[in-house]
Amino acid sequence: MLAFLLAEGNFAFVVAVLLMLLIGLVQVIGFGHDVDADLHADVHGDLHFDFLSWLGVGRLPLLMLIVLFLAVFGIGGLALQQVLRDWAGGPLPTFAAVPLVGIAALPVTGLAARLLAPILPRDHTTAVALEVLIGTTAQVVTGRASQGSPARARAEDHHGQVHYIMVEPDGAGQVFQEGEQVLLVRREGECFRAISRGDFYLPRLDG
Repeated sequence: MLAFLLAEGNFAFVVAVLLMLLIGLVQVIGFGHDVDADLHADVHGDLHFDFLSWLGVGRLPLLMLIVLFLAVFGIGGLALQQVLRDWAGGPLPTFAAVPLVGIAALPVTGLAARLLAPILPRDHTTAVALEVLIGTTAQVVTGRASQGSPARARAEDHHGQVHYIMVEPDGAGQVFQEGEQVLLVRREGECFRAISRGDFYLPRLDG
């Protein structure tokens, strides 16, 4: 098996399979989310091209589509080379095998994307301007905020997407403690101004 994988003509397909596994591992660990969002946003404006739609772009998250193509290309190429070795006496050389399998993998990837799209969860691109957070509640998660000394806070937009932002009180003399809920009232550059909701210091009833 190892000799077959390392044989001339199979290198590109082995690399494709390894890259597919690497991307899948990165996605499982959780580092691939932002990359996928960026890639999806880059091609979103081009979805009117029938070619991209035919390839399955827009039906699945772009990284998943890339993984699907790598799987079809890598596994399909190795399968073709194995069949040719068994039935024709030898595999195709790299310069012939790679473009042949690459072209054949495109419609197969598009077909697979159309079949998988209805049954797989999709990640929708929900990139929003930070101004949509104005009027929402944020929670101070790190530090103590005062005017001129912002603290890190956690807020959610209307898509449920989490944003970590810097907040400071809108009024002089106010201080926000860690864990306090605040209302975002305006944005100045990279920092949000907020007012206290007033419930952080209320006594809690236990039991």
